[in-house]
Amino acid sequence: MLKYPHLFEPIRLGKTVFRNRMFASPISGRALDTQNRPDNDCIAFYEQKAMGGAASVCIGDCVVDSVNGLFGEPMVHLDDPGTHRPLNLLSTAISRQGAVASVELQHAGIYAAESRRKGNRVYGPCGGVDAEGNEYFEMSEDDIERTINAYARAAAWAKQCGFGMVTVHGGHGWLLSQFMSSKANHRKDQWGGSLENRMRFPLAVLEAIRKAVGPGFPIEIRISGSEVTPMGYDLDEGIAIAKMLDGHVDLIHVSAGHHERKEVFTVTHPSIFSPDSCNIEYAAAIKKHVQTPVATVGAHCNPELLEEIIASKKADVIQMARALLADPDLVRKARAGQMADIRPCLRCLACFSNLITNGQIYCTVNPLIGRELEYRYTTPPAVKKTVLVAGGGIGGMQAALTAARDGHRVILCEKSGRLGGALTCEESVPFKKKVKEYLDYQARMIAKAPIDVRLNTPVTPELAQALSPDVIIAALGARPVKPAIPGIDGANVLDAETAYNQTARIGKKVAILGGGLVGIELAIYLAQLGRDVTIMELLPYLNNGGNILHQLALDNEISRLGIKLSLGTRAVQIADGGVEGEKDGAPVHIGADTVIYAIGQSPLREEADALRAYAPEFYIIGDCGIPKNIMQATAMADAAVRNIGRSL
Repeated sequence: MLKYPHLFEPIRLGKTVFRNRMFASPISGRALDTQNRPDNDCIAFYEQKAMGGAASVCIGDCVVDSVNGLFGEPMVHLDDPGTHRPLNLLSTAISRQGAVASVELQHAGIYAAESRRKGNRVYGPCGGVDAEGNEYFEMSEDDIERTINAYARAAAWAKQCGFGMVTVHGGHGWLLSQFMSSKANHRKDQWGGSLENRMRFPLAVLEAIRKAVGPGFPIEIRISGSEVTPMGYDLDEGIAIAKMLDGHVDLIHVSAGHHERKEVFTVTHPSIFSPDSCNIEYAAAIKKHVQTPVATVGAHCNPELLEEIIASKKADVIQMARALLADPDLVRKARAGQMADIRPCLRCLACFSNLITNGQIYCTVNPLIGRELEYRYTTPPAVKKTVLVAGGGIGGMQAALTAARDGHRVILCEKSGRLGGALTCEESVPFKKKVKEYLDYQARMIAKAPIDVRLNTPVTPELAQALSPDVIIAALGARPVKPAIPGIDGANVLDAETAYNQTARIGKKVAILGGGLVGIELAIYLAQLGRDVTIMELLPYLNNGGNILHQLALDNEISRLGIKLSLGTRAVQIADGGVEGEKDGAPVHIGADTVIYAIGQSPLREEADALRAYAPEFYIIGDCGIPKNIMQATAMADAAVRNIGRSL
């Protein structure tokens, strides 16, 4: 018997039967060539989700009008006839795995920044000037008619290129939602004003698409159930919009928020501070008012909860994005009832942030993502070796698991009494629940693997010599940097790791030296415990460590909790009453009962180097080389091990 029978009940949309209720929601892989056409890496990225059991896989950010509707580059241009072959290759890769391939039909409207950059006209339902002083124009009747036809041609093109469904993006503040919203559409003609008039354009788009693709071809529309901001529409209006769409599409995909409103970014893209399935309320409310099947999206990852959502008829379909990056096989594992084997998503937003900053999606906990082709065609090691992993933190655990998977004999030594490394100090932090789940998952996988785990066992040169391994992987980590400030050894001063473990020692007023991720997240945790917290940072800005989107979530919490910032401030001295600092040549005093330093990590390089001579192959990974984040440590560990035993 299936453990989750409702999740795995097929659903018919139009004339197409989908094999279960879990869809891979639109996500932009951005692995496109110089002409914005999918390349082999892009195809492998999406096919991986279909291989993992998703019933549908949607290609995000496919623009219907690359002249006037382009938000950014790269995006797939559905008005480019040169996409015919690569899109057919992409759709075939998905469908041959038993999933339905879909494309997201996108037009940015007034947010078409890339179109503006190229010198093209940017328009929406109304004209105006944006916050950056850029002018946009009201769509004329001809513009509206041309755009309706652009959507229809794009849908017909998708079908011709082998896709089995189209997903019309009508949410998150893009063009269709600009017309739908009473806050954005103030036209006085037939295309604005009343709800019926505001819905005229999106309904005309859907009608044109239906004529273009024919009866029975599934059409999905994504909307924001609420834009969750005073600048946008609320749930009541979202319900009214959904009622107008009822019967015109085969699936109403209910998201929330507004892409161009920073204050609600983490509503649309739930963060570490959000509970699982946090946006289900919007889909559940809308489902009460429509006959069309409803999909829900937003922090869905737990099959137990997802089964309850479908069984209780809060929604008909579950859409997942980041959960299928952390574990593309989530659906297959859920079908087999293997809950404990599902790799948890940290909800850290590093995937999306890396896409924006570096043009490539990687996953913090899954080194496969962004390297699907590389992994698919990796040959097994020609020579099996004995691998000694020194250190049982993030990097060490991943190195041990990859080595065991590749058939090597693995010895994992950890000097403490448990695996997990420095991150174990955060396991009682409510918003770090996902980190604890991940550490527990890795420990379970290690327990299942043929790995000789030796706790309370530091790797010394003597031990390394006695074990005589073929390979040593040093994953010893780092220790907090102690700043050379007068008063740093005072009884009222702690490092961040000690602060996490001994919160009872922390007074009511706290000064944290260091505005990096460690300092910021510690400040948030202590503020949640009722402490009055100030962050002192030498730089004139907080340091997000490259995760620009996680910073949006942190900024929201800093504001909500009233955490004070003293940026561009150098700590001069610590005394019983707090910290004396200097900013722009002027003295600054921050009163504090407890001072905590979180200014960085010092690699245990000497300890690692001491092991260098005791194996023919030697690797340093993670923080004991150069301090890394979880994503970098995981990727480095996995890559190092995959070099072991190669035939040279």
